[in-house]
Amino acid sequence: MNTEFGLSDPVKKKLLSVLEKHPAIKRALIYGSRAKGNYREGSDIDMALFGENLETGELMTILNEIDDLLLPYTLDLSIYHHLKNDRLKEHIDRAGKVFYEKKTERV
Repeated sequence: MNTEFGLSDPVKKKLLSVLEKHPAIKRALIYGSRAKGNYREGSDIDMALFGENLETGELMTILNEIDDLLLPYTLDLSIYHHLKNDRLKEHIDRAGKVFYEKKTERV
């Protein structure tokens, strides 16, 4: 598969459709094997969400909406500012690649 992150366009569009419905999400980074390019066919999708107003309840809603998509991948989804593991945060900062970024409105 010759697509970004090893994900087909239909899969990316489905994921983006969920993320775009949640205004609290400012940005989403993919990290791990899919960002590094050494993923395998069944590799999970590691994704960190950014947004100062994102809370656990909304994360659960997002996970349920993504689960309803019936994607052939498992998704490891986290809220960046809730992460306690500094090494994981450093890895995301260093290796993470932007999957989604909220468009800012111009005034």
